[in-house]
Amino acid sequence: MRFEVPLVTGRLIKRYKRFLADVTLDDGGAEITAHCANSGSMMGLKDPGIKVWLTPNDDPGRKLKYSWEMLGIDGAMVGINTSRPNGLVEEAIAAGRIPELTGYEKLRREVKYGKNSRIDILLEGAGDKRTYVEVKNVTLAREKGISEFPDAVTARGAKHLDELTDMVRAGHRSAMVYLIQRDDCDALVLARDIDPKYGEAFDAAVKAGVEVYAIGCRLNTDEIVADRPVEVRC
Repeated sequence: MRFEVPLVTGRLIKRYKRFLADVTLDDGGAEITAHCANSGSMMGLKDPGIKVWLTPNDDPGRKLKYSWEMLGIDGAMVGINTSRPNGLVEEAIAAGRIPELTGYEKLRREVKYGKNSRIDILLEGAGDKRTYVEVKNVTLAREKGISEFPDAVTARGAKHLDELTDMVRAGHRSAMVYLIQRDDCDALVLARDIDPKYGEAFDAAVKAGVEVYAIGCRLNTDEIVADRPVEVRC
C-alpha cells in the first residue's frame, strides 16, 4: 500500500479521547490536532515527544486535516492507523505472501456473517468453498523482537474468535491473521496478562480448528507492505 500523498512529520504532544492527537509539526512548528484511527490503548506508543508521520487531507468537508499514520520508537517504525490492516492483508493474500490462504476465486471484504457481525475478508472458491478471515492489528511490543496482542481488554476480539469457531463447526475454514504493523518483531505472543479471557477464547478457537497466521510489515514514508511471515508462539 503506497501513500497517495507525501507524509508530514511532527512530534506528539498528547493522544487523548482515543481518536485525537495533538502534534507539533516539524515544518514551521504549528500545533495541530490529528485524527487517530486507533481505539486501542496504544500501550508504549504515546509518550510525548515521539516522532510521528501524518497524512494530510485537504477535503474542505473534513474537520481534522491530518491523520496519524506511523510513529518511530527505539529505532522501529510502527503503523497505528487501524483502517489499513484489512487492505494490507488483502494485498498480501493476492501476492501469495500467506500461502495457506491462496487458491480462491474471489475475495470479498466486510461480508455479514455470524451474530450480527461482518467478517474482514471472505475467500470463496468452487462450490461452497469458503474461508472466513479475521484481521487484527498488532502494535504492542514489551520485549525486544516480540509483538503482543491485545494491548487492552477486548470482548469484541473474543467474540470474533467464537464466531470463527462457529464457521469451522459449520464445515468451513476460518483463520485469524495478526498483522504486525511494526518492523522490529519476528514473533507473536498473546498478552494473556492484559486480557486472560481473550487468551481463553483463543485457546478454544485453536482447539476447534481455527487457523492462526501472523505477518509482519515493511514500513517507510512511501509505503507499508505486509511481506514476511512471523512466528506464532501462542
